[in-house]
Amino acid sequence: MKKRILIAKPGLDGHDRGAKYVARALKDAGYEVIYTGIRQTPESIVNTAIQEDVNFIGLSLLSGAHNELFPLVVEILKQKGSDDIIVFGGGVIPTEDFDFLKSKGIKAIFTPGTKMQEIIDFIENAS
Repeated sequence: MKKRILIAKPGLDGHDRGAKYVARALKDAGYEVIYTGIRQTPESIVNTAIQEDVNFIGLSLLSGAHNELFPLVVEILKQKGSDDIIVFGGGVIPTEDFDFLKSKGIKAIFTPGTKMQEIIDFIENAS
């Protein structure tokens, strides 16, 4: 079965070049990818993920609100009984925030310059 991945941008950040790049590259690698577009709420991201029956949610953020919005997505997934969906994040995220995000359930964090193969390897090994 093909893995389904939702790429989403929570919050007010409108910079979506990286998210679109990752979505396209994952699609080219053979995954089914849904891109939500910009300015999504954590609730709408989770609802779309459940509706689309995805295996992964990839969150992208450059605004600095990752410590609030990424864990909120994980929390809402738990509330809805869908915490089997694996969440990973990307964007300009300071390395000092990695441990906090991982403690909140974000399984991996990818920053600018990450090779696509690294993201694909994560997806293949996380499921």
